[in-house]
Amino acid sequence: MSEQKYVKILLFRYSVVVKGIERNLCDLGYSVEIITENFNSIPDISSSTNLFIVYLPGDIMDDRLKMKELESVCNTIKSLEQKMLLIGEAKYHFELSQAVPAIDEYGWLDRPVESETLALAVEGAIKGNVMHGAKKRILIVDDDPSYAGMVREWIKDHYKVDIVTAGLQAISFLMKNKVDLVLLDYEMPGVDGPKVLKMLRQEASTKDLCIVFLTGVGTKEEVARVMEMKPDGYVLKSTTRDNLLAYISKKLG
Repeated sequence: MSEQKYVKILLFRYSVVVKGIERNLCDLGYSVEIITENFNSIPDISSSTNLFIVYLPGDIMDDRLKMKELESVCNTIKSLEQKMLLIGEAKYHFELSQAVPAIDEYGWLDRPVESETLALAVEGAIKGNVMHGAKKRILIVDDDPSYAGMVREWIKDHYKVDIVTAGLQAISFLMKNKVDLVLLDYEMPGVDGPKVLKMLRQEASTKDLCIVFLTGVGTKEEVARVMEMKPDGYVLKSTTRDNLLAYISKKLG
């Protein structure tokens, strides 16, 4: 390592595991400091830090105060245009990113972390390779959070992914955010897929948006009914991960 790199590990509570991470990074030549709960210092130390690593306790979702702290930490680091890597439980990644959207803009490592994986992730994060900003953005609109979460897991390594679970939420989201493609559930309670499509086509800012229906029925009649609305395409919910990725890649060029 030709130039000294400085890493700050942010802890919500002390962890023996993090001492091991600290040793691994020191062995790789990084200068490492562990900061526990004193997150107000982040702006002061930002200029002398190459990477913040946020180590999340397994039960953070159950602690409202710590969740507020996490949101504040992520938003502060984002506002400082700093680099960050999060380490946490794989099963909570989706829920955490829904509660704190800024999480989705940074790299994530599932626990437990292998030394080699950690080394590559830290190096990539410092170089800016794990930021999702350059990725194309997809909005999934589906009233079934389990299905939406599964699709997100399939495509999140290739695209920045957002999820909403209702038609009106989709409209509100798209009035404030730009995306490259919308995967829109055809059948939803209340404002369903066709109504959302119609509303988006009537707005100047979203009329040319690429909108693909998600449908659970693949009969000839059903497909014809779906395509009558003139979406940019449709995907059967029974499709595989590989087929979905290939389809999206083709749509986004």
